[in-house]
Amino acid sequence: MATDGPQPAKKIKLQHNSLRQNALFGMGNPLLDICAVVDKDFLDKYGLKTNDQILAEDKHKELFEELVKKFKVEYYAGGSTQNSVKVAQWMIQQPHKVATFFGCIGKDKFGDILKKKAEEAHVDAHYYEQNEQPTGTCAACITGDNRSLVANLAAANCYNKERHLDQKENWQLVEKAKVYYIAEAATFAREQGFETEDIKEIAKKAQSLPKVNEKRQRVIVFTQGKEDTIMATADNVTTFPVVDIKQDEIVDTNGAGDAFVGGFLSQLVHDQPLEKCIQAGHYAANVIIRRSGCTFPEAPDFH
Repeated sequence: MATDGPQPAKKIKLQHNSLRQNALFGMGNPLLDICAVVDKDFLDKYGLKTNDQILAEDKHKELFEELVKKFKVEYYAGGSTQNSVKVAQWMIQQPHKVATFFGCIGKDKFGDILKKKAEEAHVDAHYYEQNEQPTGTCAACITGDNRSLVANLAAANCYNKERHLDQKENWQLVEKAKVYYIAEAATFAREQGFETEDIKEIAKKAQSLPKVNEKRQRVIVFTQGKEDTIMATADNVTTFPVVDIKQDEIVDTNGAGDAFVGGFLSQLVHDQPLEKCIQAGHYAANVIIRRSGCTFPEAPDFH
Protein backbone atom coordinates (compact mmCIF):
# COMPACT_ATOMS: atom_id res chain seq x y z
CA MET A 1 0.00 0.00 0.00
CA ALA A 2 1.18 3.52 -0.74
CA THR A 3 1.10 5.61 2.44
CA ASP A 4 2.77 8.75 1.21
CA GLY A 5 2.42 12.42 1.89
CA PRO A 6 1.47 15.46 -0.20
CA GLN A 7 3.01 15.68 -3.66
CA PRO A 8 5.08 18.65 -4.84
CA ALA A 9 3.07 21.59 -6.13
CA LYS A 10 2.98 20.44 -9.73
CA LYS A 11 -0.27 20.47 -11.66
CA ILE A 12 -1.21 17.37 -13.61
CA LYS A 13 -2.96 18.45 -16.77
CA LEU A 14 -5.54 15.95 -17.98
CA GLN A 15 -6.73 15.64 -21.56
CA HIS A 16 -10.43 15.08 -20.85
CA ASN A 17 -11.55 15.25 -24.46
CA SER A 18 -9.21 12.39 -25.42
CA LEU A 19 -11.12 9.85 -23.33
CA ARG A 20 -14.21 7.86 -24.17
CA GLN A 21 -16.60 5.74 -22.16
CA ASN A 22 -15.58 2.16 -21.29
CA ALA A 23 -11.89 2.77 -22.04
CA LEU A 24 -10.89 1.19 -18.69
CA PHE A 25 -12.03 -2.33 -17.83
CA GLY A 26 -11.88 -3.95 -14.40
CA MET A 27 -13.10 -7.35 -13.24
CA GLY A 28 -13.13 -8.74 -9.71
CA ASN A 29 -15.06 -9.47 -6.52
CA PRO A 30 -17.66 -6.76 -5.84
CA LEU A 31 -18.47 -6.14 -2.18
CA LEU A 32 -20.90 -3.75 -0.55
CA ASP A 33 -18.95 -2.01 2.21
CA ILE A 34 -21.17 -1.47 5.26
CA CYS A 35 -19.54 0.95 7.70
CA ALA A 36 -20.77 1.79 11.20
CA VAL A 37 -19.51 2.93 14.59
CA VAL A 38 -20.19 0.02 16.96
CA ASP A 39 -19.66 -0.77 20.64
CA LYS A 40 -17.40 -3.30 22.33
CA ASP A 41 -20.37 -5.57 23.06
CA PHE A 42 -20.96 -5.95 19.32
CA LEU A 43 -17.32 -6.88 18.71
CA ASP A 44 -17.37 -9.36 21.59
CA LYS A 45 -20.61 -10.96 20.41
CA TYR A 46 -19.03 -11.91 17.09
CA GLY A 47 -15.51 -12.54 18.41
CA LEU A 48 -13.99 -9.59 16.55
CA LYS A 49 -10.68 -7.91 17.36
CA THR A 50 -9.92 -4.24 16.80
CA ASN A 51 -7.88 -3.48 13.68
CA ASP A 52 -8.38 -6.96 12.25
CA GLN A 53 -9.32 -8.23 8.78
CA ILE A 54 -11.04 -11.61 8.51
CA LEU A 55 -13.30 -13.63 6.24
CA ALA A 56 -16.78 -14.27 7.63
CA GLU A 57 -17.48 -17.65 9.22
CA ASP A 58 -20.79 -19.28 10.17
CA LYS A 59 -20.81 -17.37 13.47
CA HIS A 60 -20.86 -14.09 11.53
CA LYS A 61 -23.96 -15.01 9.51
CA GLU A 62 -26.25 -12.58 11.33
CA LEU A 63 -23.62 -9.85 11.75
CA PHE A 64 -24.40 -7.89 8.60
CA GLU A 65 -28.16 -7.63 9.13
CA GLU A 66 -27.68 -6.78 12.82
CA LEU A 67 -25.17 -4.08 11.91
CA VAL A 68 -27.77 -2.44 9.67
CA LYS A 69 -30.59 -2.75 12.22
CA LYS A 70 -28.67 -1.69 15.32
CA PHE A 71 -26.35 1.05 14.09
CA LYS A 72 -26.29 3.99 11.69
CA VAL A 73 -24.54 2.63 8.60
CA GLU A 74 -22.98 4.08 5.46
CA TYR A 75 -22.72 2.10 2.23
CA TYR A 76 -19.94 2.16 -0.37
CA ALA A 77 -19.17 0.16 -3.52
CA GLY A 78 -16.18 -1.94 -2.48
CA GLY A 79 -13.93 -4.87 -3.28
CA SER A 80 -10.32 -4.36 -4.37
CA THR A 81 -10.73 -4.04 -8.14
CA GLN A 82 -13.99 -2.12 -7.89
CA ASN A 83 -12.28 0.31 -5.48
CA SER A 84 -9.48 0.86 -7.99
CA VAL A 85 -11.74 1.57 -10.97
CA LYS A 86 -13.90 3.78 -8.73
CA VAL A 87 -10.86 5.85 -7.75
CA ALA A 88 -9.74 5.99 -11.39
CA GLN A 89 -13.13 7.34 -12.42
CA TRP A 90 -12.95 9.93 -9.64
CA MET A 91 -9.52 11.06 -10.83
CA ILE A 92 -10.78 11.24 -14.43
CA GLN A 93 -14.04 13.04 -13.53
CA GLN A 94 -15.32 13.52 -17.09
CA PRO A 95 -16.58 11.82 -19.10
CA HIS A 96 -18.53 9.56 -16.77
CA LYS A 97 -18.37 5.77 -17.23
CA VAL A 98 -14.84 5.66 -18.55
CA ALA A 99 -14.42 2.85 -16.01
CA THR A 100 -16.27 -0.43 -16.62
CA PHE A 101 -16.60 -3.14 -13.97
CA PHE A 102 -17.72 -6.78 -14.14
CA GLY A 103 -18.49 -8.96 -11.12
CA CYS A 104 -21.19 -11.10 -9.51
CA ILE A 105 -23.87 -10.05 -7.00
CA GLY A 106 -27.08 -11.50 -5.59
CA LYS A 107 -30.62 -10.51 -6.45
CA ASP A 108 -31.25 -8.86 -3.08
CA LYS A 109 -31.44 -5.51 -1.30
CA PHE A 110 -27.67 -5.29 -0.78
CA GLY A 111 -27.23 -5.91 -4.50
CA ASP A 112 -29.65 -3.08 -5.27
CA ILE A 113 -27.71 -0.76 -2.96
CA LEU A 114 -24.41 -1.78 -4.56
CA LYS A 115 -25.73 -1.01 -8.04
CA LYS A 116 -26.86 2.41 -6.82
CA LYS A 117 -23.50 3.17 -5.20
CA ALA A 118 -21.57 2.16 -8.33
CA GLU A 119 -23.83 4.42 -10.35
CA GLU A 120 -23.21 7.31 -7.93
CA ALA A 121 -19.47 6.77 -8.46
CA HIS A 122 -20.12 7.08 -12.25
CA VAL A 123 -18.70 3.58 -12.85
CA ASP A 124 -20.36 1.57 -15.62
CA ALA A 125 -20.94 -1.58 -13.57
CA HIS A 126 -22.38 -4.64 -15.28
CA TYR A 127 -23.04 -7.30 -12.65
CA TYR A 128 -23.92 -10.92 -13.18
CA GLU A 129 -26.94 -11.35 -10.89
CA GLN A 130 -27.86 -14.78 -9.48
CA ASN A 131 -29.98 -16.30 -6.69
CA GLU A 132 -27.59 -18.93 -5.28
CA GLN A 133 -25.64 -16.61 -2.97
CA PRO A 134 -26.32 -13.17 -1.45
CA THR A 135 -24.39 -10.10 -2.50
CA GLY A 136 -20.87 -10.03 -1.07
CA THR A 137 -20.44 -7.64 1.84
CA CYS A 138 -17.67 -6.21 3.99
CA ALA A 139 -18.59 -4.95 7.44
CA ALA A 140 -16.35 -2.18 8.74
CA CYS A 141 -16.97 -2.09 12.49
CA ILE A 142 -15.48 1.13 13.85
CA THR A 143 -14.56 1.68 17.51
CA GLY A 144 -12.68 4.89 18.18
CA ASP A 145 -9.70 4.96 15.80
CA ASN A 146 -9.91 1.22 15.16
CA ARG A 147 -11.62 -0.74 12.38
CA SER A 148 -12.49 -4.42 12.36
CA LEU A 149 -13.24 -5.70 8.84
CA VAL A 150 -15.34 -8.80 8.18
CA ALA A 151 -15.73 -9.82 4.53
CA ASN A 152 -18.32 -12.27 3.23
CA LEU A 153 -17.47 -12.95 -0.44
CA ALA A 154 -20.68 -14.94 -1.06
CA ALA A 155 -21.94 -14.05 -4.56
CA ALA A 156 -18.52 -12.70 -5.54
CA ASN A 157 -17.41 -16.33 -5.87
CA CYS A 158 -20.29 -17.24 -8.20
CA TYR A 159 -19.30 -15.43 -11.39
CA ASN A 160 -20.28 -17.38 -14.51
CA LYS A 161 -18.19 -16.67 -17.61
CA GLU A 162 -20.60 -18.30 -20.06
CA ARG A 163 -23.66 -16.51 -18.68
CA HIS A 164 -22.06 -13.08 -18.46
CA LEU A 165 -18.61 -12.43 -19.95
CA ASP A 166 -19.36 -14.42 -23.11
CA GLN A 167 -22.63 -12.59 -23.76
CA LYS A 168 -22.32 -10.47 -26.90
CA GLU A 169 -23.25 -7.14 -25.30
CA ASN A 170 -20.79 -7.70 -22.44
CA TRP A 171 -17.91 -8.92 -24.60
CA GLN A 172 -18.32 -5.80 -26.74
CA LEU A 173 -17.45 -3.76 -23.63
CA VAL A 174 -14.31 -5.86 -23.15
CA GLU A 175 -13.29 -5.25 -26.76
CA LYS A 176 -14.03 -1.53 -26.39
CA ALA A 177 -11.50 -1.08 -23.56
CA LYS A 178 -7.88 0.00 -24.03
CA VAL A 179 -6.67 -0.67 -20.45
CA TYR A 180 -7.51 -3.77 -18.39
CA TYR A 181 -7.03 -4.38 -14.66
CA ILE A 182 -7.48 -7.49 -12.52
CA ALA A 183 -5.87 -7.67 -9.06
CA GLU A 184 -3.35 -10.44 -8.52
CA ALA A 185 -2.01 -12.21 -5.42
CA ALA A 186 1.04 -10.90 -3.56
CA THR A 187 2.55 -14.42 -3.47
CA PHE A 188 3.42 -14.15 -7.18
CA ALA A 189 7.20 -14.26 -6.70
CA ARG A 190 7.13 -17.35 -4.51
CA GLU A 191 4.80 -19.16 -6.90
CA GLN A 192 7.13 -18.33 -9.79
CA GLY A 193 10.10 -19.75 -7.90
CA PHE A 194 12.14 -16.54 -8.12
CA GLU A 195 14.12 -17.51 -4.98
CA THR A 196 14.69 -13.92 -3.87
CA GLU A 197 13.04 -11.46 -1.52
CA ASP A 198 14.71 -8.41 -3.04
CA ILE A 199 11.86 -6.31 -4.44
CA LYS A 200 13.93 -4.81 -7.25
CA GLU A 201 15.12 -8.25 -8.33
CA ILE A 202 11.57 -9.64 -8.21
CA ALA A 203 10.36 -6.74 -10.35
CA LYS A 204 13.17 -7.35 -12.86
CA LYS A 205 12.45 -11.09 -13.06
CA ALA A 206 8.68 -10.52 -13.40
CA GLN A 207 9.24 -8.01 -16.19
CA SER A 208 11.33 -10.46 -18.19
CA LEU A 209 8.85 -13.35 -18.06
CA PRO A 210 7.65 -14.64 -21.47
CA LYS A 211 4.91 -12.49 -23.00
CA VAL A 212 2.39 -13.39 -25.72
CA ASN A 213 2.08 -9.86 -27.11
CA GLU A 214 5.66 -8.91 -27.91
CA LYS A 215 4.64 -5.62 -29.52
CA ARG A 216 4.02 -4.05 -26.12
CA GLN A 217 6.54 -4.28 -23.30
CA ARG A 218 5.53 -5.42 -19.83
CA VAL A 219 5.78 -2.87 -17.02
CA ILE A 220 5.94 -4.00 -13.37
CA VAL A 221 5.01 -1.63 -10.54
CA PHE A 222 5.31 -2.58 -6.84
CA THR A 223 4.20 -0.37 -3.96
CA GLN A 224 5.74 -0.90 -0.52
CA GLY A 225 3.74 1.25 1.88
CA LYS A 226 5.92 4.10 3.06
CA GLU A 227 8.95 2.66 1.23
CA ASP A 228 9.91 3.45 -2.39
CA THR A 229 7.60 2.49 -5.24
CA ILE A 230 9.44 0.23 -7.71
CA MET A 231 8.94 0.26 -11.49
CA ALA A 232 10.61 -2.21 -13.84
CA THR A 233 10.68 -1.83 -17.62
CA ALA A 234 12.73 -3.70 -20.22
CA ASP A 235 15.45 -1.07 -19.85
CA ASN A 236 15.83 -0.56 -16.10
CA VAL A 237 14.41 -0.66 -12.58
CA THR A 238 13.49 2.75 -11.15
CA THR A 239 12.56 3.75 -7.61
CA PHE A 240 10.12 6.54 -6.75
CA PRO A 241 10.35 7.75 -3.15
CA VAL A 242 7.14 8.59 -1.34
CA VAL A 243 6.85 11.71 0.77
CA ASP A 244 6.56 11.24 4.52
CA ILE A 245 3.19 11.89 6.10
CA LYS A 246 2.65 12.67 9.78
CA GLN A 247 1.28 9.68 11.65
CA ASP A 248 -1.57 11.70 13.14
CA GLU A 249 -2.78 12.60 9.63
CA ILE A 250 -3.29 8.94 8.68
CA VAL A 251 -6.89 7.86 9.26
CA ASP A 252 -7.18 4.53 7.43
CA THR A 253 -4.62 2.75 5.23
CA ASN A 254 -6.89 -0.13 4.14
CA GLY A 255 -7.76 1.39 0.76
CA ALA A 256 -4.34 2.86 -0.03
CA GLY A 257 -3.19 0.10 -2.38
CA ASP A 258 -6.46 0.10 -4.32
CA ALA A 259 -6.29 3.90 -4.53
CA PHE A 260 -2.74 3.84 -5.87
CA VAL A 261 -3.87 1.51 -8.65
CA GLY A 262 -6.84 3.77 -9.40
CA GLY A 263 -4.68 6.87 -9.65
CA PHE A 264 -2.15 5.02 -11.82
CA LEU A 265 -4.87 3.73 -14.17
CA SER A 266 -6.45 7.17 -14.50
CA GLN A 267 -3.29 8.39 -16.22
CA LEU A 268 -2.46 5.18 -18.05
CA VAL A 269 -5.80 5.35 -19.85
CA HIS A 270 -4.77 8.89 -20.89
CA ASP A 271 -1.54 7.48 -22.41
CA GLN A 272 0.46 9.58 -19.96
CA PRO A 273 4.13 8.73 -19.16
CA LEU A 274 4.59 6.03 -16.53
CA GLU A 275 6.23 8.52 -14.19
CA LYS A 276 3.05 10.60 -14.23
CA CYS A 277 0.96 7.46 -13.66
CA ILE A 278 2.95 6.76 -10.49
CA GLN A 279 2.68 10.38 -9.40
CA ALA A 280 -1.11 10.16 -9.74
CA GLY A 281 -1.10 6.86 -7.85
CA HIS A 282 0.78 8.45 -4.97
CA TYR A 283 -1.63 11.38 -4.98
CA ALA A 284 -4.75 9.20 -4.89
CA ALA A 285 -3.35 6.99 -2.11
CA ASN A 286 -2.47 10.08 -0.11
CA VAL A 287 -6.05 11.35 -0.33
CA ILE A 288 -7.60 8.03 0.69
CA ILE A 289 -5.41 7.36 3.75
CA ARG A 290 -6.55 10.66 5.25
CA ARG A 291 -10.18 9.46 5.19
CA SER A 292 -12.18 6.56 6.56
CA GLY A 293 -12.65 3.75 4.03
CA CYS A 294 -11.95 4.04 0.31
CA THR A 295 -13.69 7.42 0.04
CA PHE A 296 -12.70 10.72 -1.49
CA PRO A 297 -13.85 14.36 -1.83
CA GLU A 298 -16.06 15.49 -4.70
CA ALA A 299 -13.19 16.30 -7.03
CA PRO A 300 -9.41 15.73 -7.01
CA ASP A 301 -6.93 18.55 -6.46
CA PHE A 302 -3.63 17.78 -8.14
CA HIS A 303 -1.27 20.13 -6.27
